[in-house]
Amino acid sequence: MKPKILVTSAAGKTGLPTALQLRENGYPVRAFVRRRDSRSALLERAGADVFVGNQYALTDMRAAMDGVQRAYHCAPTAPNGLHFNAVFTVAANEANLEHVVTLGQWLTSSDHPSLFTREVYLSDALIRLSPRMSVTSVDPGWFADNYLMVIDMAAHLGLFTMPLGPGDEKKNAPPSNEDIAAVAVAALTDPETHAGRRYRPTGPELLSPNDIAAAMGRALGRRVRYMGISEKMMTKALRALPPSNYSEAAVSQLAIYADEYRRGSFAVNAPTDDVLRLAGRTPETFESIVRRRVAARPDLQKNLTASARALAGFLKILLTPALDLERIQSQRDYVRLASPSFSQDTPEWRSTHDVQTSNPATIKVA
Repeated sequence: MKPKILVTSAAGKTGLPTALQLRENGYPVRAFVRRRDSRSALLERAGADVFVGNQYALTDMRAAMDGVQRAYHCAPTAPNGLHFNAVFTVAANEANLEHVVTLGQWLTSSDHPSLFTREVYLSDALIRLSPRMSVTSVDPGWFADNYLMVIDMAAHLGLFTMPLGPGDEKKNAPPSNEDIAAVAVAALTDPETHAGRRYRPTGPELLSPNDIAAAMGRALGRRVRYMGISEKMMTKALRALPPSNYSEAAVSQLAIYADEYRRGSFAVNAPTDDVLRLAGRTPETFESIVRRRVAARPDLQKNLTASARALAGFLKILLTPALDLERIQSQRDYVRLASPSFSQDTPEWRSTHDVQTSNPATIKVA
C-alpha cells in the first residue's frame, strides 16, 4: 500500500502540480488549501483528499497530518514564513513523518540581505534536527513563472520590463513549476535514494533577458523587446497592475533577488541535469512555458481594446508612487544585520554550492 502524502500550499505554483503528479502516480494525497475554489475542485477531481484550513495554525496542521506518512513542505511567500515553517516542523515531528521534501532556495544563506532567505536557511536547519525523519531539499532559483508577471505588457505593448541588467548577458536557466514539482515527486516517492540530498531543478539552458523577450515574442506572435528598468520602477509596477496583491515585504524581497540576478547568482552552475536524472523528463524550454500560458489566456491575443488597456496600465505605473524599500526593510526586518552578504560573497555559500573563482558568472557585478 502506497503511503499517504500531505502537500502544503496545494493550490500554489508548485504545490498544485506536485499533488496532481502524485495522484497520476497512484499515491493518496491530502491537499492542504486555504479555501475552496477552482484549484481545489481540480484536486478533488484528481482524487485528492482536500483539507481546508489555516496553515499557520498548529491545530489545523496537526489535523492535516493525521494519517499521512510523508509531506511536501512548501512555505508560502509571506512575511511570516518562519512561523509557518515552525508550525509545520512541530506538527511533522509529532506525527512521526518518515520523509519530507522541502521547497527551499538556491540563494539560501545565513547572512543574506533578504530576511525571507535567512528564514529559509533557519527553517531548513530546524527541520533537519529530527533523527527520525529524513529530508530532501529542492532549491530552485528564479522561476520561469516570475517572468510571466509582465506577460500582459509583452502581449499588448511589445515590452518585457524587469530590472535584470544588460539584455545580452545570460543570467538564468528558468525552471517550470511542473519540472520543479517533478523533482519533488521523485524525492517523495523514493526516500531511500534521495534522503539527505539537495537538488536544483533548472531549465535546459541559460538565457539572457533578450532571449526571454524573444521567446515571449515567438509565443505571442509579435515582436517583444527587453527594456531594463530600475527596482524603483518595478515596485511601482507591482503596486499598480493586477493582481496588485504583493505585500510591501514581498516586493522588498523581490528587489533584493533582482540584485542577485544582476550579480549572476542564478547563473552559477546552471543549467543542471536534476530534472532529467530524477524525473526522467527533459526540462521544459521557456518558450514552451510561455506558449502554455498564452494558450490558457485568450485575453493575451492582440487587439485594440487590450492594447489601450495596457497603455493605460503603463501610465498608471508612471503615476503610482514607488515604495521606500529602505523603510520597509527597517520596519519589517526586525533582525537587521549590520553586515549582510550576498550569496556569492559568503564563503559558506560558495563552498556548499561548489562555486569556482574562475566561473565568470561569479565575477561580473552589474
